[in-house]
Amino acid sequence: MSISPTLRDWLLDSDPALRWQVERDLLAAPDDVWRATRATVATEGFGAALLAEQDADGQWAGGSFFPAGFFDGDEPNQPGQPWIATTWVLRDLREWGADAAALGDTAARLEANSRWDYDDLPYWGGEIDVCINSYTLATGAWLGADVSALAAWFPDHQLADGGWNCEAEEGNSTRSSFHSTLNALRGLLAYEQLTGDTSLSEARHRGEEYLLERRLLYRASTGEPVGDFVRRFVYPNRHRYSALFALDFFRAATLHDGGVPDPRLADAIDLVRAARQSDGRWLQTTPLAGRTWFDVDVPEGESSKWLTLMGTRVLDWWDAAH
Repeated sequence: MSISPTLRDWLLDSDPALRWQVERDLLAAPDDVWRATRATVATEGFGAALLAEQDADGQWAGGSFFPAGFFDGDEPNQPGQPWIATTWVLRDLREWGADAAALGDTAARLEANSRWDYDDLPYWGGEIDVCINSYTLATGAWLGADVSALAAWFPDHQLADGGWNCEAEEGNSTRSSFHSTLNALRGLLAYEQLTGDTSLSEARHRGEEYLLERRLLYRASTGEPVGDFVRRFVYPNRHRYSALFALDFFRAATLHDGGVPDPRLADAIDLVRAARQSDGRWLQTTPLAGRTWFDVDVPEGESSKWLTLMGTRVLDWWDAAH
């Protein structure tokens, strides 16, 4: 769809982390325009604010995945998981398009100082949770850390059905999870894009097939909808699966691979299209509970610029091919 001048101006009146993507993906701005906006992510707005919170040892909030003191009862008594520690901040900065050079020697400082809450393992080696490992793989590739051993972990821990599940390492499941599989795929794609290493492509394509066989929405066993979470679009999504975030991944993966949209995405496309409001915007659902450094999107029920960016570019991509 071509967006209206009102919608265009509304989307452009945003943080650089979002605005450069609007310029590139929705407005087809020249490369020098969106790249100039992207270059300001580390010096203005959300990106600069997160960088200002970095500890001297390279971490945020004194911890790898949870803040320092979380397991000692020192964390404020709030619902949900805190989203302020190192892994979550680096994931945001990377996905917002911050220049890795702005983080200086962060990779080396984390190698020296950061350990996982699980088994005190070294940061760039990852741990046993596939979602955590996917964030770490992509972030390590972005910052230039040696994550080659972690890259090899993914095909070794891929389940027989082609996906991944965070519960599998604890022996609690032999079936893949929509949430875990999408997180793994996003990490694998980012790793390939950042490094040019295609050694994980086969594992990625197997994982994509797991979701495509289920048309992003349904149980393989019964054909019934997998859960209401697929239609609850929220930003930041953290680890949460939805049809919108899955489609946003498949758009990026298909463009990277040079293909065309898989027809099995059609039902998910219909779901996303149905959620678009008459003014071309998508509404925020319930944000994930937990402490943050600051808000980056609107409260529940309000029009979300982040979701509107993703929804619009997904439908543009699909419609252009049909």
